[in-house]
Amino acid sequence: MADQPTGGKSSSRFENFGKKVDEQFNQAIPRVEEELKKLIAHLNDEVVPQLRHGSSQALRSAAERLRKLAEQLDDGTSTGAR
Repeated sequence: MADQPTGGKSSSRFENFGKKVDEQFNQAIPRVEEELKKLIAHLNDEVVPQLRHGSSQALRSAAERLRKLAEQLDDGTSTGAR
């Protein structure tokens, strides 16, 4: 694109604005990528293990409740109560 006036000063301002925005985005992209890497590492290292631990505890609790319910059902059927 040559520096010919196609739309006057307003198009030149718009082109300058576009160039500035493009430069700022290009400068920001590496920082955004680095922050995303940190976020992913945090999720993998901190959040996922805690979720797994919490999930396993919930499953153990549910299993214990089901065991107790099964015992109650067994006790009820062995005495003839329904």
